[in-house]
Amino acid sequence: MAKQISNSKFGTAPVFFTAISTILGAILFLRFGFAVGTVGFWGAVLIILLGHMVTIPTALAISEIATNKRVEGGGEYFIISRSFGLNIGATIGIALFMSQAISVAFYVIAFTEAFDFVFSYVQDSYGFTLHKQAISIPSMLILAVLILTKGANLGVKALYVVVIILAASLVLFFLGDTEYAAQHEFSIFKAQFRNTGSFFLVFAIIFPAFTGMTAGVGLSGDLKNPSKSIPIGTIAATIIGMIIYFFLVYKFVVSASPEDLTNDQMIMSKIAIYGAIAIPLGLAASTISSALGSVMVAPRTLQALARDRSFPIKSMNKWLAKGREKDGEPVNASIITILIALAFVALGNINSVATIISMFFMVTYGSLCLISFLNHFGSSPSYRPLFKSRWYISLIGFIVSIWVMFKINTPYAILAFILMTVIYLYLNKLYKNRKSFASLFSNAIFQLNRNLQVFLQKTGSRRTYKEWRPSAICISKESFKRDKAFKLLSWISYKYGFGTYLHRIEGYYSKETKKQSEEELKRLVQKVKGIGSHVYVDTIISPSYTSAIAQAIQIPGIAGMENNMVIFEYIRNSVDSLSFIVENFALVNAGDFDVIILASDSSKIKFENGIHLWIKSTDSENANLMILLSFIILGHPDWEKSEIKIFDICKPGEEKETRKNINELVADGRLPISSNNIIVLVNEPDVSTKELINKYSTDAGITMIGFREETIKHKKEKVFEGYDKLGTTMFVHSHDQKSIK
Repeated sequence: MAKQISNSKFGTAPVFFTAISTILGAILFLRFGFAVGTVGFWGAVLIILLGHMVTIPTALAISEIATNKRVEGGGEYFIISRSFGLNIGATIGIALFMSQAISVAFYVIAFTEAFDFVFSYVQDSYGFTLHKQAISIPSMLILAVLILTKGANLGVKALYVVVIILAASLVLFFLGDTEYAAQHEFSIFKAQFRNTGSFFLVFAIIFPAFTGMTAGVGLSGDLKNPSKSIPIGTIAATIIGMIIYFFLVYKFVVSASPEDLTNDQMIMSKIAIYGAIAIPLGLAASTISSALGSVMVAPRTLQALARDRSFPIKSMNKWLAKGREKDGEPVNASIITILIALAFVALGNINSVATIISMFFMVTYGSLCLISFLNHFGSSPSYRPLFKSRWYISLIGFIVSIWVMFKINTPYAILAFILMTVIYLYLNKLYKNRKSFASLFSNAIFQLNRNLQVFLQKTGSRRTYKEWRPSAICISKESFKRDKAFKLLSWISYKYGFGTYLHRIEGYYSKETKKQSEEELKRLVQKVKGIGSHVYVDTIISPSYTSAIAQAIQIPGIAGMENNMVIFEYIRNSVDSLSFIVENFALVNAGDFDVIILASDSSKIKFENGIHLWIKSTDSENANLMILLSFIILGHPDWEKSEIKIFDICKPGEEKETRKNINELVADGRLPISSNNIIVLVNEPDVSTKELINKYSTDAGITMIGFREETIKHKKEKVFEGYDKLGTTMFVHSHDQKSIK
């Protein structure tokens, strides 16, 4: 493990100064006048407001999360990875690192603009155009040497000098006056919003200025008290920066014409007192400090990524995670950052670089706002930040971030998402066992479900479902010996229904039985984990089968919907287990539940032979439920090559009418049952129904047979006897008639 940075001594001031010097940096001096000239007063105001609809929620989200738990090295990456999981965290973290590394190039290119007089002198004196890279590349190399030899301490010390120069240049700018200002009066009511079609193009160029508010967060690993310094420094820089930008819009509009603002990128030097010196000096100071800030922060993000083994090569992670022995400075990560920055410095186009930075930052900020929103919505007891934002502010920040990405440049936005999806899928394949964002989302889903169910209960809607769907519960103490009841529940709940499986621990509730239930629940969850089940699994401790049933049928299902079906299981030819079911049928029936009694054996289910339904025209209640259940079961992948066969037993002379009725039922219900699979049988006096079922359904995957409450009262166990030739059999009792249409 690489040595942690030992000089964790910085307070709030470096966070604030790093952020404010980046916010009031290159864009302000070089592009903000152009923005005001292009889109006008109200357009520039809208750019500031829209930009801060992303940055303010993000600043609040970061501040909130930072006061909930200590933010270690890696800043924003640390927050995202510890909330969404290491794989998603690494995906966003890589994009974040790239945006930070490219920002170094952006500020170095902007720094070069402070030497515009040099380029003009060479052009006028020697007649040739000196490329900007003649200054930007050497500047980048000098910066690289400084950061590799001096580290973060140099950047923090330089900040104080930079802020003084920056403040002085801005004061001189606001105090400046022009002939245009003397000759023109400005009225807010007559102010314009020009070139609306270019609004988002201009926004993309300006937005990186506002992203500077998170520059100080990357120093999280070097702060004495991140939970104090990050909120105060970040929020203060964001708000103060926004206010200054509003004043800048006004100052530009009253001091110069739209044409001058658009065509002269150094227009500030024409407005400020001693502008020829003050503005280039302010530009040079702010850009070099921003470059220093970015070149300090980016390597720390990369180092944190490597410490979390985010890259596929072990030796690469080890090399990047390594810090300098004496102070933990991420020298190796700094080398990679510098090489990336050099490549973009060589590119030299400040506008294209700004658009790329905007995309990556939008993804990061949207993620931070989403984390804050989900933590609010999930209401986890462990989420107790000292600083609190509002859930709707975070949601606005997330939505605006994604929307603005596509408005700025849709192809770039799509490309960014595709690239990040590929990285995530690769990391997910590489590190399968890493925790995902399940816990963060599960809290939100829990709250959504809880509030929805309480609302439905208060409005009296829970019992008024117009459309029936099964919400089944099954209790068994033989979970580790046989699994057909669980499979049936899994088929029912796969696509259309809900299923709760309770493993019964026989005995009274005690420390011993509680411990046993916890251990057996772990075994059961592990057993069903790999089969793609949609069943909720739990345990129930009860001394008897009857008391277990009485407990279970009184509680709602996992979906919050009241259970409406109970599944019993017995082993064929096991008199005792069948007797328990018969004895408890009345108890379940009193609760208005549909009942399935599953008769199973050790034979395998022959899925390819389909599902056989045995119905009678005089028993429409059970018939409709069995048809619906067969359709629901057929939706499971286990039954994808299977078919449903309906056997309808009628009286002699009623064959045509019976076939017509069942065909109409299937057609009206849009059921996937071929007319060839509808078999009408005549109930001959000398042939019993059981004989017909045994004859036609010996090889069926599942055979469904209806039974009525009256027959079980009188015949008890005999109702289920005499089907020895069948495989798995479902005896179905519907409490009321289900509508198929």
